[in-house]
Amino acid sequence: MRKIAIVHEWFTSHAGSEKVVEQILRVYPNADLYSLVDFLPQSQRDFIQHKPVTSSFIQSLPFAQKHFRNYLPLMPLAVEQFDLSGYDLIISSHHAVAKGVLTRPDQLHISYVHTPLRYGWELQHQYLRQANLTQGPKSWLTRAILHYMRLWDVASANRVDVYVANSHYVARRIEKTYRRSASVIYPPVSVHRFDAQVPREDFYLTVSRFVPYKRVDLTVRAFVQLGLPLVVIGEGGEAKALRQLATASGQNNIQFLGKQPDSVVEDYMQRCRGFIFPPEEDFGITPVEAQAAGAPVIAYARGGQAETVIHEQTGYLFPYQTVESLVQSVKRLEASVGQFEAGALRQNAERFSSTQFRSTFQAFVEATWLRFERDRLAPASPSGSNDLADDIADRE
Repeated sequence: MRKIAIVHEWFTSHAGSEKVVEQILRVYPNADLYSLVDFLPQSQRDFIQHKPVTSSFIQSLPFAQKHFRNYLPLMPLAVEQFDLSGYDLIISSHHAVAKGVLTRPDQLHISYVHTPLRYGWELQHQYLRQANLTQGPKSWLTRAILHYMRLWDVASANRVDVYVANSHYVARRIEKTYRRSASVIYPPVSVHRFDAQVPREDFYLTVSRFVPYKRVDLTVRAFVQLGLPLVVIGEGGEAKALRQLATASGQNNIQFLGKQPDSVVEDYMQRCRGFIFPPEEDFGITPVEAQAAGAPVIAYARGGQAETVIHEQTGYLFPYQTVESLVQSVKRLEASVGQFEAGALRQNAERFSSTQFRSTFQAFVEATWLRFERDRLAPASPSGSNDLADDIADRE
């Protein structure tokens, strides 16, 4: 019987990457869990089946519970200390360092990649600006750390046997960053939670964290210009600036609700006229949820959402990340009210259901394991080939 380990970066919440782990555990319930840190409260451990988690030395470092991300330079070392020698199959859930675990040639390592280390690669300069680290000694120290992380990230990429990406967009980034190909298995979305047949109402909706790359400011500016009702759900460091932006013109068409429980988000998704999604995301779960709720989506035409929103069938993809481009797409939706049939939106969202993920992921892992076992157990010929038939043919 195979022994399986699942390696995840950190367990601190039940967000997108944790929902992938949740579904992998439903496929392989006997797997053991490893993570750099585990600060999940007892009340939130249902999704990992209340399993024990083997954590790293970072768990015990000062202030780790609130500031474990500050230990980023130690994370490569920490993940390499996990002793996985007793396992046959290792599945890493990767967006920072999880793929860097050490394994032997007779162990199969499959890495499900949510994203390569974004703030170490293409988002470095945005991260430095956001953290006010564009100049000075701290800036150069941070740049040196990120340089070291990039070197380690590329070196550890060769430790993975098989890559799986959560979108074709991420697969292209894996190819660019690691020069490795990746199969694509879309992450699980809980589409069953939504009712697509609730009557639509006269407001638009966006749900997001208020951080720069989410581009909530773009949505606010567009609706200040349009004057149409917009509901904004979320929280973050840009909250004050966004509220000021919304009220500067003297209009009151934009309503901020702050962070809300899932039940409230579901209710607004089921009633909104359309869902607005302006960032460039690796996958983007909320546009799929909106479609499951029967809401057409207006999304930026780059990133994973370009694979989940079908232009002119389940929404509109605006080509430029500008206020003008977004405004034009909203106007198109205003002029085509009733064009989007809720059942068709829901049918498209079903492609990304949790059930679909589990069946596809399990089939992929089992097929990969069979190939791995076949190659591992094949007797080596004197010439070093693993295929005796090919070796004989070459001699002839």
